[in-house]
Amino acid sequence: MNDRNNTIAGWVLAACGAALGLSIVGGMIFHSEHVEKFGYPVEAADDTGGAGGEAAAVPIAALLPKADAAKGAEVFKKCAACHTVNQGGANGIGPNLYGTLGEGVAEGKAGFAFSDALKKVGGKWDFDKMNAWLTSPRKFAPGTKMTFAGLSKPEDRADVILYLNTQGSNLPLPAAPAADAKADAGKAGAAPANAAAPAAESAAPAKK
Repeated sequence: MNDRNNTIAGWVLAACGAALGLSIVGGMIFHSEHVEKFGYPVEAADDTGGAGGEAAAVPIAALLPKADAAKGAEVFKKCAACHTVNQGGANGIGPNLYGTLGEGVAEGKAGFAFSDALKKVGGKWDFDKMNAWLTSPRKFAPGTKMTFAGLSKPEDRADVILYLNTQGSNLPLPAAPAADAKADAGKAGAAPANAAAPAAESAAPAKK
């Protein structure tokens, strides 16, 4: 009888030990940690650049020398649903774009009905304006009828602008900014601090 009780007690202890072991292992596998951040971080768009922050960050003059008009023709296919670009082409949802660079903004184009928002911009379509427009039409001319979101890649914009320039405009490309312009500006800004050092040294008493 005692052996039987000992056997039962042993099985009970073994079952309890197994249950405890499974509980510990389960806790290790499914251990819940404190979540410090929820979801995925979403970067807010930078509105500090006026007509497209990226347009201000990457000068179009620095990109045009490396641009490819043939690639621009391919990218322009995104625009072909609304625009023609051939000489004498008809206006569609958007105006014909032949000879646009160098023309007045929201002028001509066989009487195309431009939005008041674009008319308020004024001036002529130069490379910088076209870059800003292609970056974000809605930032360039708030209230524009243009629904296209823009081209996010600076290289694509440069290619398209170069392509458009070959379509009846042929304006001379702007001079590329000097590669060391920022470095020179940094040196100029540091000059006053450096210039003060000799004065401080000359003011120190000579050691004997």
